[in-house]
Amino acid sequence: MLDYAYKLTRTPWDMEKADVEQLRDNDFSDRAILDINQITGYYNFVNRLADGLGVELESFWSDNE
Repeated sequence: MLDYAYKLTRTPWDMEKADVEQLRDNDFSDRAILDINQITGYYNFVNRLADGLGVELESFWSDNE
């Protein structure tokens, strides 16, 4: 699952049917695969929006360092 999410994040243009098949081979249901795909895509989308707009983290994130 993490390999799939990493590849979808870093090189989405390289995704292949085999990537989904590998998840199925590891007992992920089609529903679970869809969830993995949508959650990964959502977080990538939101982070790119925030980065593209220069949104800064709330101060409490840097206070914990």
